[in-house]
Amino acid sequence: MKISGFSMVKNADKLYYPIKEAIESILPICDEFVLALGDNDEDDNTRALVESINSPKLKIIHTVWDLKKYPNGMENAHQTDLAKNECTGDWVFYVQADEVVHEQDLPAIKARCEEFKDDPEVEGLLFKYNHFWGDYNHYHTIHGWYKNEIRIVKNDPDIHSWESAQSFRRIPNFDGINYRVQEGTHKLKVAAVDAYIYHYGWVRPPELMQKKKKSLDTIHKGVETAEEKYKTLENEFVYGPLDRVATFKGTHPAVMKSKLADFFWADKLNYSRELKHPNDKNHKHIKLKYRFVTFLENIIGREIGGFRNYILIRK
Repeated sequence: MKISGFSMVKNADKLYYPIKEAIESILPICDEFVLALGDNDEDDNTRALVESINSPKLKIIHTVWDLKKYPNGMENAHQTDLAKNECTGDWVFYVQADEVVHEQDLPAIKARCEEFKDDPEVEGLLFKYNHFWGDYNHYHTIHGWYKNEIRIVKNDPDIHSWESAQSFRRIPNFDGINYRVQEGTHKLKVAAVDAYIYHYGWVRPPELMQKKKKSLDTIHKGVETAEEKYKTLENEFVYGPLDRVATFKGTHPAVMKSKLADFFWADKLNYSRELKHPNDKNHKHIKLKYRFVTFLENIIGREIGGFRNYILIRK
C-alpha cells in the first residue's frame, strides 16, 4: 500500500500558516508528499521554508493562481487538484496549510487505510476536528464549526476537490473549471477514522489574522471587493472574549513545538468573559441562536444540520 500526501499553498510564511508543520505531521506515513506552491509575493519566504524540510519524499510543483478563471474560491480547489493529480499512491492524504495531524493518530490512520484499501465501497476517510481560536489553548465546540471532514480519498481521477477545497466529490467528466458544480456529482462514501485534524487557521497575531481574512476574501470575492471592504475595517482582527470559548486540555502535535513557543500576542487577546469591543458580538460563539443550538446538540448527542458533504458508512 502506498500513501501520497498533498497540499497547496501561497504566501504561507507571510500569513503565518504552519505549512511546514502540516507537511511534517503526516510525512512519516506517506511515501511521497506533493505540494502545489503558488506564485508567492516577493516578500514571502514559503519556498525556502518548505525546502528546509529536506526530505526526498517532498515534491514541489510550481503553479500560478488565476482568480479570474477560478473565482468564488474555486482556485483553492483547482490548486488542490493540481497537487492531487501528481500523486501516485493508492490513497491520497490531503492536509491544508493550516491543518496538522497529531503523531499519536498516525498508526490508526494507516491501519484504516490498510483495512479499506481493497474495499470498493469505501472511497475516503472522515476525520474529526479541533478548531483552535486566538491561541493554542482555546478551541470551538460551538454549533457552526464543522466537526468532521474528508481528508483521505482513494486515488481515483474522478474524485476532485470541491467548491473552495473544504471537501471532495466524485465528478465524472469534469470540465476542469467549475469546482462548484453540483449536477451529476456524487458525495463520497466514507468510513470514520479515530483521528483529529488540528486546525490552526484562526491562530495567529491579530494583524496577520486580518491580513489572512483579506486574502481569503480576495480569493472568494475578488480583488476589488476585498480592497473596498478592508478600507473601512481595523488593522487587527478581534477574537472576542476567550473565556467564552472552550479550553483545550489535550496535547498538540510535536511538530508544533516551535509554533507554540513563538506565541507572542497574548497581550492583544481578551481573556475575560466581558464584551470589550463592538465586533465581539459578531462571533458565532457569542450569538444566542448558536449557543442554544449547541445546548440542544449536547443534550441529544449529535449535530443539528451542518455541512455534510459525505455518506458515512458504519464500518
